Formats: sequence, C-alpha cells, structure tokens
Amino acid sequence: MIYPIVIHKDPESDYGVTVPDLPGCFSAGDTMAKALSNAVEAIECHLEGILLDEENLPLGKTIEKYVNQPDYQGGTWALVDVDLSKLGGKTQRINISMPERILGKVDAFAKNSNKTRSKLLADAALEYIAVHGKANQ
Repeated sequence: MIYPIVIHKDPESDYGVTVPDLPGCFSAGDTMAKALSNAVEAIECHLEGILLDEENLPLGKTIEKYVNQPDYQGGTWALVDVDLSKLGGKTQRINISMPERILGKVDAFAKNSNKTRSKLLADAALEYIAVHGKANQ
C-alpha cells in the first residue's frame, strides 16, 4: 500500500518524517535515504498495532489532499510502498478457487507490479476491507 510522507529538515536536526494518513506515526533519519527507510519501518509498526487492535487499515490518500495544510508547509513529499504481507503475524497457506481468466489477470498484474500473487491478493484484501469494512461493523 502506498502512503504519502512529508519530510522536514531544520538546520540543527535530523530529517523528520510525518505520515499524514497515520496520526501519531513519525520517524526520522540522519540522511534522506535513512529517513525514507525508517519511515517504512515506522509505518509497518503503526499498521501492525492497528491490526492488533482489530481496526481497519487506513488507505493512503494523495499528496494533493495534504500539500496545502499548514503543518506540512516547507516539507519534501515522497510516496512509500509498504508491504502489507509482512503484517499480521505468521503466514498461513490457504486454498482458494477462482476462474482461470481472473487468475490470469491477477498473475499478470502481480508480475507487472513486481509482486507475488500472495502479496497482491493480501494487499487487495486489506485495501478492500479498509474501503468497505466500516459499513459491516
């Protein structure tokens, strides 16, 4: 899942990272590259906590939704891709059935996205639940 982040740098500080879609999720790094990798780790940890609390994962919104908000002025924006298949505990093998044509589309999309079939299906399921889950609570 893709999340926008905003990175701020004061002259006497490390790079600070804020994740607008995840209130309370912050990170930092002494270089821009370290700030980006630490942001992914912070987001994974934050999302793991959301899953442990049995809440729905928030979807990442677009940068345009936040770019004009005062708290984010002067920052550098980036998009980070978080591997949702790493979350939620131990991996469990399942057996599912789906029509061949749909499976072909899933596999082609996964290949073009540099994902495994399992990762794509896990990401898709969590995104679907995030969008539609509130109506079923």
